[in-house]
Amino acid sequence: MKDVYKIREDFPILSKKINGSDLVYFDNAATSQTPTHVIQKIVEYYENHNSNIHRGLHSLSADATNQYESSRKKIQNHFGIKNDYEVIFTSGTTHGINIVSSGLESQIGSSDELIVSEMEHHSNIVPWQILCEKTGAKLRVIPMKDNGSIDIEAFKKMLNNNVKFVFVNHVSNSLGTINPIKEIIDLSHKNKTKVLIDGAQGAAHFKINLSEIDVDYYVASAHKLCGPTGVGFLYGKSELLEELPPYQGGGEMISSVTFEKTEYADLPHKFEAGTPNISGVIGFGAAIDYMNNIGFDNIEAHEQELLKYATDRLNKTPGIKIYGDQVNKISVISFNLSNHHPSDIGSILDQFGIAVRTGQHCTQPIMDYYKIPGTVRVSLSFYNTKSEIDLLIDALEKASTMLG
Repeated sequence: MKDVYKIREDFPILSKKINGSDLVYFDNAATSQTPTHVIQKIVEYYENHNSNIHRGLHSLSADATNQYESSRKKIQNHFGIKNDYEVIFTSGTTHGINIVSSGLESQIGSSDELIVSEMEHHSNIVPWQILCEKTGAKLRVIPMKDNGSIDIEAFKKMLNNNVKFVFVNHVSNSLGTINPIKEIIDLSHKNKTKVLIDGAQGAAHFKINLSEIDVDYYVASAHKLCGPTGVGFLYGKSELLEELPPYQGGGEMISSVTFEKTEYADLPHKFEAGTPNISGVIGFGAAIDYMNNIGFDNIEAHEQELLKYATDRLNKTPGIKIYGDQVNKISVISFNLSNHHPSDIGSILDQFGIAVRTGQHCTQPIMDYYKIPGTVRVSLSFYNTKSEIDLLIDALEKASTMLG
């Protein structure tokens, strides 16, 4: 990316010193950094528009409502969603998944089957386990292969008349694998099976048109997309969202209340009870604007260039073993160094100002598959540089010497 150093100026935290060294931030899969543009939008809301939304006739409330709903339109347009009321604001990906899992309780029976993949984040496993415990349904698992891909042939054999839902992540947060979600959706729909895609990792790296892929539900979080924490969205086809009961009861999600009966509001308000994270939603919209201004084609090209460079350098570093070698992946690399525990490596890298994630990354089944306690995960974003990768390699070589 020609302007990467200019782009880095948009992120105040990237000039921070850690243990006397310049910060090298390689933990973007956990949360991306926030540009000044987004920060200023949040500050500007509190300084000039702070008010509750939808309910007030005064000017502040109207301004806040307009900004909040403007973000809904931005999400709709960015993700190719047919109707703005199919965008439900949530506290994040986990919240969105739980809205669906809670709502499906009355639709799932003891003879039904639900399918997840072996490479899911715990947030796309545990809610379905809870649903199965409540309903008696069976949870089945698509196996993964040594190269970090889903076994599609095994998935095809799993589909039968009892399978009601399939839950798969768009991209593995541990391995970076981009899953063939269009193929999974098409196969599932031929089986009259609905699909929820966890888009937490995919949405930050490339654009996806949800109408074109015909997905039933899709969830993502703002903080992976240069937005604030504590906000995300759930997309659902309107007819499916109408079938789900409210996840929470309270203000905003009703059309009328008496002590005898409550009638719920139309979409999307049916699922947005109480005062929402107004500033967060506004910040989410600003983040979408910011990233689109850079251009997702530019983002994807730069991150793929970084991925290739980092992979090549790591493969030439003695003692490094990379897990998951799919060609079709985002800029996430999980590896270990010799027989050293990943947390030891992470601690040493921090002494050089390099922020990585270590451990199981909320994907214990993947670590169990490879029979390892965890990995060191380097996750690269469009504001990272090759020179930062060089610093990582130098630090890993020093860590290897220090640990013997």
